[in-house]
Amino acid sequence: MTKNPFRALLLRQTGPVAVGSWVMAASPIVAEAMGHAGFDWAVVDMEHSPIDTLDVAHLLQAIAGTTMVPVVRVPWNDTVTIKRVLDAGAQTLLVPFVQNADEAARAVAASRYPPQGIRGMAGMSRATRFGTTPNYFATANQGISVILQLETPQACEQLEAIAAVDGVDALFLGPADLSGAMGHVGQLTHPAVMAAMADAVRRCHAAGKPVGTVGGTPEVVQQYREMGFDFVAIASDLGLLMRAAQGAIAAVRAAAGGTVATAPAAKPASSGY
Repeated sequence: MTKNPFRALLLRQTGPVAVGSWVMAASPIVAEAMGHAGFDWAVVDMEHSPIDTLDVAHLLQAIAGTTMVPVVRVPWNDTVTIKRVLDAGAQTLLVPFVQNADEAARAVAASRYPPQGIRGMAGMSRATRFGTTPNYFATANQGISVILQLETPQACEQLEAIAAVDGVDALFLGPADLSGAMGHVGQLTHPAVMAAMADAVRRCHAAGKPVGTVGGTPEVVQQYREMGFDFVAIASDLGLLMRAAQGAIAAVRAAAGGTVATAPAAKPASSGY
């Protein structure tokens, strides 16, 4: 329990950039399939999906049979929610909408047992393997990884202070919310948004912190890779499903109409993944 698989993924010295996706369908079968598809990591998203704490436990059980590393995004920087998600077995957290160093420190404290933090202790949890993990309370802090999400220009202004908080392993830029906060709602690849993200990447690296993001298409993700992002996600289980389904429908209808044999896959909405 002292080793964190996501941290190890970021520290690997060879191979391509770590590629992930989003798990939103609240289905263990779909989550397991995503793991077998070849993703390095995936966000189990409690913020913008119906997934609750019990679902998290079921999804983590399904993903455990694959090589995909789970990251659980909690719905908010809330001490109680973080405690429950960790007890359900999460080791890596993505905390949304962190605006400053104080909020960063609060997120880290919620993920750590005393004296480093304020996480409540419960011996009979999935995290402790139901009480069978020796010295869990003494060693668990070392195995927890915290990623903080920056989603506004104000948060980006505080990037160095947030990155300097002890226990912050990585930062994550949310292009959808960032574009909205910058006045470019739904324009995730607006030049001003892309410039702000590129500047944030440079500053994260100067601060010695890995940084990640998510894009809706391979083309956008490639632009993020060229900016220097250390880990990237493409779309989501639902986004990939909808795109493939709409593309298949369009191809069949086009062929039935006698126009073309195939049709291009539908592109995601500009504001979605």
